Parts: sequence; structure tokens; C-alpha cells
Amino acid sequence: MSTASTAPLAEGTADGPALVKTGPSGPRARSARAYLLYVAGKLGGAAVSIFAVLVTSFFLFRIIPGDPVRTMTHGRQVSAEQLASLRRQFGLDLPVWQQFTDYCAKALSGDFGTSYQFHAPVGELIAEKVPATLLLTGVAVVIYSVLGLWLGTRSAWHHGGPGDKVNTGVALTLWSVPSFWLGLLLIITFSVGIGPVPGMFPTGGMESGDASGFAYVADVAHHMVLPVVTLVAVGYAQTLLVMRSSLLDEMGSDYLTTARAKGLRDDLVRRRHAVPNALLPTVTMVFINLGHVAAGSILVETVFSWPGLGGLFYQALSVPDLPLVQGLFVVFAGAMIVMNLLADLLYPLLDPRVGR
Repeated sequence: MSTASTAPLAEGTADGPALVKTGPSGPRARSARAYLLYVAGKLGGAAVSIFAVLVTSFFLFRIIPGDPVRTMTHGRQVSAEQLASLRRQFGLDLPVWQQFTDYCAKALSGDFGTSYQFHAPVGELIAEKVPATLLLTGVAVVIYSVLGLWLGTRSAWHHGGPGDKVNTGVALTLWSVPSFWLGLLLIITFSVGIGPVPGMFPTGGMESGDASGFAYVADVAHHMVLPVVTLVAVGYAQTLLVMRSSLLDEMGSDYLTTARAKGLRDDLVRRRHAVPNALLPTVTMVFINLGHVAAGSILVETVFSWPGLGGLFYQALSVPDLPLVQGLFVVFAGAMIVMNLLADLLYPLLDPRVGR
């Protein structure tokens, strides 16, 4: 009887079979390395995107017609020497390449310069307007994301029915409506009043200025109604249509047929199997919408005179106030990049096939 002298792959005991050891090259280690490479690739892509935003924000707004210095001194008698002094003060007399390198170096440290029209640091102006924008768009994003996901799921699951036709028709109509036009209609109807409908809401602003405590909270909520309704009406339609389309793609999958064959209720099949697998495209949209929380809505904030980042961007663009426009553009684009990055990092947790 011959014996083999090869070393065992794993040590066994008399009480049971040998256990296979997972070393540095085991499945878990390979999965971890793949995920780290996936994360590194996404982080590198985000860094490249941020640099592209800096380049775009610098050169894009310099092609806008108009001289910022002359705009700031409009209506006042100024000499050529005074104009030259202002250009030196704001660094506009330097070569373009030097302006660009100075801008990038300062922007990476959070310094976006001084506003031409407000004569204050851009960072302070942005920080001052952030709470109003977060309040308005944050509430709207939460409402229309939940509403869109819920209605999109029900429309897809009962596709072809009366509810699906109504939801899809309304969503397609609202998605095609410009937000500023819808906002103006709401102001005419519910602020000014039309026919039997009385004016019930303020035409604009964030507060009346004469309330405190709970009355102040109620006053701000009263001013928020129309702009929030405007944002929700347009935003929920997009979320609904994307969720509906994604879930319809999953409806004919074999795993749903198997789940039904096992005797699971239709509600459980939808919640536990179909919806989680249809969430990836919608997750991207939800995170993009969260990026809009920082960017706000320029048109809606302008129409309703909301004192947020969108209104500030409109004011800066009309001058043009280059440091303020550039700083806001970087903040808006940076928020979108960060939210897209978070969505990419979340994908492997929702679907293990991503990033492997």
C-alpha cells in the first residue's frame, strides 16, 4: 500500500472534516481588492472632474460680453487712471495664464476672491445664502423623491391600468413644463388671485420680517409653499418616469417568476425582489437631486425672489461678477460631482456585481 507525502491543503481533526483556510488570495481578499480598485478609479475620476470644473469656470465666464470694471462704475464719472487702478486691484491687468494659476491655487484652498459688486469675500457670501437654499430645495427633494419612487413603483407594477395612464400622462406633462413658467402661473393664480381663487400666498421672499418664534416658522413655511410645489411638480415627474421604466425592465425576469412559483404574495415579490433590483438608475437620480440641494434652482429662486444661492448666481451673472460667478459655479458642480461619487460607491452595496 503506497502512501503520499504531499502536504495537506488544510489540517483536519478527528472530530470532523478539515476546514479550508482563506489566505491572501481567497475570494474575500480578491473581492476587497476589486472594490478598492473600483473606489480608487471613481476617486480619480472625481478629481479629474473637479479640475475640469476649475478650468471651465475660469474660461467660460470670461467670454461673457461686458467689462466688469465699467459695469461697477456705471453712472459715475471715473478717469482712465481710476479704471486702471480698479483692474490692478482685482488682478484683471495680469496675463490670462497668471490669472488662471492664481485662481486655481486659491480655489483649491477655498479662497474664491472678493466679489466685485458686494466687496466681500465670495466664501462668506455663499455661506450666508446656503441655509435658505438648503431649506427650500432640501424639503422639495425629499418630497418629490419619495413621491416619485412610490408612484413610479405602483405605475410599473400595474402598467397599462387607469392609474398608470393617469400618472404617466401627468408626469410627462409636468416634466415638459419649464419650472419658471409653472412658478409664474402659481403666482398669478394663488398669490395675485384669479377669478374665484383668492390670493392666499406671498408673491416672493422668505419671510415677512415681523414675526418671531413659532410665528416665524409658520411665516417661512407659508412663503415656501409655492416654490416647493413648483420644484416638486417638476422633480417628481422625472423620478416617477425613471423608476417606472427601470421596474418595467425587471418585470419579465425569471427570478420574479420563481418567487411567485414559491407562493410569495405579489406585494412581497415587488418589495423584496423587484424594487431593490430596479433601484440602481433611480439611486443615481436621487443623488443627483441631492446635488441640486446645494445648487438650488436658479430659475425658481429668481421667480419667487428666494434669498438663496440661485438668486445670488443670477445677480452675479448680470454684472458679470467673475469671482462670485466662478465660486458659485464650482460649488454647484462640486456638489454634483460629490453626489455622483457617493452614488457610485453605493452601487456595489446594492448590487455586488458592480465593481467586481
